[in-house]
Amino acid sequence: MIKPINHDTNFLSQKAELATKSDHDVVVDLLDTLKANSKDCVGMAANMIGINKRIIVFSMGIMDVAMINPTIIKKSGEYSTTEGCLSLIGQRQTKRYQNITVKYLDSNFQEHTQMFADFIAQIIQHEIDHCEGILI
Repeated sequence: MIKPINHDTNFLSQKAELATKSDHDVVVDLLDTLKANSKDCVGMAANMIGINKRIIVFSMGIMDVAMINPTIIKKSGEYSTTEGCLSLIGQRQTKRYQNITVKYLDSNFQEHTQMFADFIAQIIQHEIDHCEGILI
């Protein structure tokens, strides 16, 4: 179900709780909401739809990907960039990494460790920041 975008910075500043199998509907809602906002958005975290769980989704071209309880375990190639966010007004400077390795669960709760680079890595870092309560 498409959910409204949360703009409450107090809520967005909270560190997310780990997701469980009972949070499957949150994954579906996030994917639906990402698709509905695809003109303005390439990634979302659960807190952006008012759910304080460690779940992110992002677009990789023609497919959308969900990550449950993602953690960056390796990063390299630091750079500075400017980012915007659907939940916040304006753009902000931030530090990102060109290459990251992420450990996460898929929507079937199967564990994966995968490397990402460039813009996809940047999107994932932004969404994981949301899970940490970091506003960009």
